Amino acid sequence: MPHALPDHLGTVRAAGSVLAAGTETVDPSGPIPQLIIAALLGIVVIIVLITWLKVHPFIALTIGALGVGIGAGLAPDKAVTSFGVGFGATMTSVGILVGLGSMFGKMLVDSGAADRVVDTLVRKSSKAALPWTMALIGALIGLPMFFEVGLVLLIPIIVLVAKRSDVPIMKIAVPALVGLSTMHAFVPPHPGPLVAISTVGANLGTTLAFGIVLAIPVIILAGPVFAQFAARWVDIPAPDLFGSRGSGTGSGSGSGSRAASDDPAHAGRQARRGTATQDTASLPNGKSDFTRVISEPRSPSFTVALIGILLPVVLMLAQAVREATVPDAAGSWVSLLDFLGSPMIAIGIAAVYAMIFFAIGGGMDRSAVAKSLESALPPVAGVLLIVGAGGGFKQVLIDTGIGGVIADAVKDSGISVLLVAWVVSALVRVATGSATVATVTAAGIMAPIAQDLSSPVVSLLVLAIGAGSVFLSHVNDAGFWLVKGYLNTTVGQTFKTWTVLECLISVFGLLGVLLAGVFIH
Repeated sequence: MPHALPDHLGTVRAAGSVLAAGTETVDPSGPIPQLIIAALLGIVVIIVLITWLKVHPFIALTIGALGVGIGAGLAPDKAVTSFGVGFGATMTSVGILVGLGSMFGKMLVDSGAADRVVDTLVRKSSKAALPWTMALIGALIGLPMFFEVGLVLLIPIIVLVAKRSDVPIMKIAVPALVGLSTMHAFVPPHPGPLVAISTVGANLGTTLAFGIVLAIPVIILAGPVFAQFAARWVDIPAPDLFGSRGSGTGSGSGSGSRAASDDPAHAGRQARRGTATQDTASLPNGKSDFTRVISEPRSPSFTVALIGILLPVVLMLAQAVREATVPDAAGSWVSLLDFLGSPMIAIGIAAVYAMIFFAIGGGMDRSAVAKSLESALPPVAGVLLIVGAGGGFKQVLIDTGIGGVIADAVKDSGISVLLVAWVVSALVRVATGSATVATVTAAGIMAPIAQDLSSPVVSLLVLAIGAGSVFLSHVNDAGFWLVKGYLNTTVGQTFKTWTVLECLISVFGLLGVLLAGVFIH
């Protein structure tokens, strides 16, 4: 029976039809042993190309997918067609959302709105509450931003907060990184969850709601709670990324100017916009020298910035709640709510909101807005190609009949489908070092299995894949080296902190999914 993507996913109906056709039960293209060998060899080829030969994941996934198709008995031209269909359908459902989300994130940073949110929350926190505040900041920044972008934004904040509050760096860094990474793994509109939702046909609103609920205990346990242990295991000073600081303890304009000079992001924006009067504030934690510029020329207010960050989430959740509570309702208000809650419209509204309110609040003219939006797209081009190739790989698995073989094997084994999804994702993550590759590969393998699951369980399947995709970050993961370099830790210290926190996110996420699976059928 065809498994069409739900309308709320925000795809055009044509794309939904393509995917629906692609997930029909098909006759195997060859004997079952041949299919299994082809699938295993294809995955091995992908891993070897990425890890050993350092081939870009897009090329590796493409070669692996075509190799699986031909090796499983598809004619070469049929394998190419199958890959193209999957690539196009995935890009239709995910590509637009990733592009709009990237534009929103870039405007959030360039306008100073992200700094406003961070500064306001930190300024209102006591010393004891700082780890919890940093977890909240990481989660808020993680909602609209890609992990690498959020990391680059957060690191200066982490270092400066640790220096000026006299709190151990790991008590500040770990919660912020956990908030950022958890949102990246579990919550749309990040590329990983989006492509998994598209591939397995999950309800985006339901997955978003489940993801946020799951993220809260995961962030608490892997963030502020684990940070207490991490600070003991790795007791190091905050790195001197921005040059030495004076030892004066005065506050006021002089102290604020010193803080501004220590913040390269702020200095860069001041250079672009010209010097302006700066407002400063002190953190009420007994450290009178903790000051940070919290206002730039016409900087967006905290309320304006927070509305922009939460707007697409609220719109999509409202649509999901309506669908869950009154699924058969009709009328203009239902149509309007479903329209506004569709992912493309919700994220598009947020992007337009940012162009208007962030730009006005940040003192950006039209050319600055255009430049910011234009610069947002090149960094995500590689991600989009990887996501599309993952969709192509999924379609080849389906069209050869390999997906059906895998689905039957999992159903007959008696093992939890959610656990299988996590294991597959985690294995690819450990082998390749890429959360995105792990997600798209695992989602492709699990797509045929999802046809026989209820809609809520399919959403849990997406979260299980997301949890596996962050497991055991080590030396083949770019994020490992970014964190090591920024925090100035040794390889061993990075394993004790960053690698452990990623494992905690993954394992706690799996436990949460399995627990929810007991009550949700």
